[in-house]
Parts: sequence; C-alpha cells; structure tokens
Amino acid sequence: MRPTDDTPAVTTPAHELVGQLDELSGTPESSSRRSGAELNVGILLWPRFPLLSLGGLCDALRHAADRGDQSRQLRCVWTTIGTQNGTVESSCGIAVPVQAVFPNVEQFDYVVVIGGLLPNLDQVDKRYWDYLHEAVRADIPLVGICTGSFVLARAGLMQDRVACVHSFHFEDYRNMFPSLRAVTHADYLIDGDRITCAGGISVIELATRLIDLHCGPDRASKVIHQMTVSRRGGSSFVERRRALGYLSVEDASVRHAVLLMEENLEAPLTIAVIARMIGTSVRQLERAFMTEMKASPNEFYRRMRLRYARWMLLNTSRKVTDIAYDCGFADSAHFIRVFREAYGITPGKVRSPRTGPVAD
Repeated sequence: MRPTDDTPAVTTPAHELVGQLDELSGTPESSSRRSGAELNVGILLWPRFPLLSLGGLCDALRHAADRGDQSRQLRCVWTTIGTQNGTVESSCGIAVPVQAVFPNVEQFDYVVVIGGLLPNLDQVDKRYWDYLHEAVRADIPLVGICTGSFVLARAGLMQDRVACVHSFHFEDYRNMFPSLRAVTHADYLIDGDRITCAGGISVIELATRLIDLHCGPDRASKVIHQMTVSRRGGSSFVERRRALGYLSVEDASVRHAVLLMEENLEAPLTIAVIARMIGTSVRQLERAFMTEMKASPNEFYRRMRLRYARWMLLNTSRKVTDIAYDCGFADSAHFIRVFREAYGITPGKVRSPRTGPVAD
C-alpha cells in the first residue's frame, strides 16, 4: 500500500541511529599514504587462516567506510595481497582470492597478517616474508591476527616486543619462541608499531580501535552498532575502560595519549614513543598533561596501571603475580612495593571477601 500524505514514515530506531552517526561531522585523521581514504589496510593471508578473522576485520572496515549499508570502499580501503592469480584456503576450506600482487607497501597504513594453522606456518611463497620486511623498512605498522603473531615472530619481527596470543596457543608460542614475551587473556596489544590480536571476535575490538583512531568515534560507534558486538567480561579494552573510568579531556593530544596508555598496560610505552605516535614532542605532551591532569605523563601512566591493578584485585580472583604482570610491572615484589606506597596497603590485603585471599 502506498502511503498517503498524512501517513507517517516508518523509521526504526536502528536506522535513525545509523543515520545520525553517518551525519556526524568528525575530525578524522586523514591518511598520508592514500588520498581519499582515511584508513588503508593490506592483508596477507597465511594458509588455513580462520575465515572469522578476515570477515570480522573486513566487515568492520566495510561498515566504517560508507554511509548506511552501501559498502563502498570510500573512507576505508582493504586489499588481500599475494601471488599472481593466487587463492588462499581458509581453515574451513573456503578459498579467498588474492586481489593485488605485492603492491607498493607504502600505500598502506597497516599490513595485517592473518595467521593459519601452525603446521602450515612455513608453507608460503618467500615473497610473503620479504613483503613483511619491506613494510618494516617503510615504517608501516604490522598487525598479527590469530597466529599472525607467530608469523611475525618467525620472521624475526617481534624482538623486544610483546605479543597478544590466544590462551589455546600460549604454550605453543612460548615453546616456539622461548626468548620472546607474550600475554594472553586480552583482546589485543599495541606495542609500538607491532599490533597483535588473539583472534576470534577480538578482531572486531581491534578493528574498531583502528577505525576510531583514523576515521573518528562516529565510525567506530557505527561498527559496534551494526555488528551487534556484545561486551564480554575479561581483561579486554572495554573492561579497562570500566575499571579506569571515562575521562573528559579537552586537549586532543592528552586524550589520544591516555587511550594509548590504556591499551598498553602490559607493556608500557615510553613517553617518547607515545609522543611520536600522536605527532607531538615529549615537552609539548608533558606541558599538556600538567595543564589537564596536574601530573606528568609518566606519573599519570603509573597511577593508571595501579588503579587497574586495584580494580582487578577487587573484582577478580587472579593471582597477584599475574596482575602485576598484566599491569606492566617486571615482578611482583616491585608491584607490591609501589602499590603499598600508593594505597598504604599490600595488594593481598585489598581482596574483597568474595574474591578470597591470594598470597602476595
């Protein structure tokens, strides 16, 4: 039935929200690598990769890239990379075609490696490995998804870096790369220009974060809404925001620095690295923090890590040593000493009755 002039248009709340998000005028961070797109991602697929990881990443980028559900690659661009006329078989048997044959790596903001089943780790063309090293020489950040962290480690690109590894593969990583450090029970970890993600639906968390950084919070909010992401428990970025609270900060550089600090509690970044990542100097960042936070960046970072540690002590039953490690302290003795100086009590005595006592 055609609506008459006095028939009200039917607009669902979901459509209204997406429309509002599409209409928001943010201040996205334009990419210097590709004109017309704020976020450009190259994707290397390893044999027997998980289709969910590729789908989660690309669908998040798809929702952020265009208005409504039109799915044009406008604000975000993504490309699968590999050999001429190649396809890569996923772990479920579905093959995905290669779209570009090792293009100029400098066009990308990130090169993403989606790892596959571990027995297939070395079953790729040598040019895949060369392309990763080419990206490093061009200062392109690398992202390892699922066992992509294993790929980066095998390529020798995780020295002095911490990897976020799924708990299922945690022992595999430690056995294969005993000199390298890894964390688990997290969605993803940004360690400078190496980003690793445990896989599964954590890929959506990571994709949303990158979209927020490059395209703005309106695009990130649209992704969360369209993909109906449920907020899970655990030591995720969302849990950290719940534990640390939401700060209202006027200065954009401080706001960006705080987000980077929140994401890098396990392996704290130096203030020099944070300043470089947000495009400012250490001196300017220190002045901004003193104005906004009445504390230096280092002091604010330390308080943040201690605050999150206290939250975990009160809300989880994790061991004190594990909490110390997750909050970026080298050992439990150092953590206990710093915690006692800040709160006047040892971590073990902070425990609530329901979490039970855990030895320091």
